[in-house]
Amino acid sequence: MNHQVIHPMVKLQRQVRKLVDSKVVLPSDRIWKIAFLFGDDWPRIKQELLEFEFSMQDPLSELLSVEVWEDE
Repeated sequence: MNHQVIHPMVKLQRQVRKLVDSKVVLPSDRIWKIAFLFGDDWPRIKQELLEFEFSMQDPLSELLSVEVWEDE
């Protein structure tokens, strides 16, 4: 069997896409707005976003537009 590990940012991106699709947040909303929705996981998620050079002021649309997540 071929088990692929999903990059944590792909998982986040899928969750954010669902939030946008269900109109909980808008693509133009800033990344910091989702902090409340991720609770205790937020510090880890925020750190990963910062490592990928996202700002908490960036719109969610920028997060959703990433096609490939690669760790350097």
